[in-house]
Amino acid sequence: MTLEEEAVKNLLAKNLTITTAESCTGGLIAARIIDVSGASGCFNEGYITYANEAKVRLLGVREESIREFGVVSAEVVEEMAEGALNKADADMAVAVSGIAGPLGGSKKKPVGTVYIGLCRRDKAIGRLAKRSYHFQFDGDRTEIRNKTVEEALKIILSAI
Repeated sequence: MTLEEEAVKNLLAKNLTITTAESCTGGLIAARIIDVSGASGCFNEGYITYANEAKVRLLGVREESIREFGVVSAEVVEEMAEGALNKADADMAVAVSGIAGPLGGSKKKPVGTVYIGLCRRDKAIGRLAKRSYHFQFDGDRTEIRNKTVEEALKIILSAI
C-alpha cells in the first residue's frame, strides 16, 4: 500500500477531512492524494500558493511573518496550514514551503531547505494543534520536490 493510499484509508476510517497548501510542490501532494480512489470522501480542496501575495491573500499569512522569518520558515508554513484549514473547514491541513532550486538558495537557507507545517483540529481540547518540520534535502529540483511530498504524506499519516 502506498503512503497516499494508507493516508486516504485512515482519513476515511476516522471520518476526517484534509486540505493542502503548497508552494514548492505546486500541487503534487494534492495530486498524490487525489490519485487514490475514494479520496473525494476526505479531500475537498487544496491551495497552490506559489507567490507570497497568494499566501497572504488566500491563506491569511501575515506579511510581517514573511518579512521577519522568510517565506521558507516554520512560522510561515504553520500560518499557511492554519489558513488552509480554516478556509477549507477541514479537520487537518498540511503546508509546504521550500527552496527546490537550482536557484534561490543562500548560505542561511540553501537549496533543499524545506519546511512542512501541519495543523489539526483537536476536538478533545477544542483548539488547533500546529507543528512544523524542517528538512534539508539533497538532489535536483524534481528530487527535492518528490522527497518533500513523501515526507508530507508521512507527517499526515503520523497525525491521523
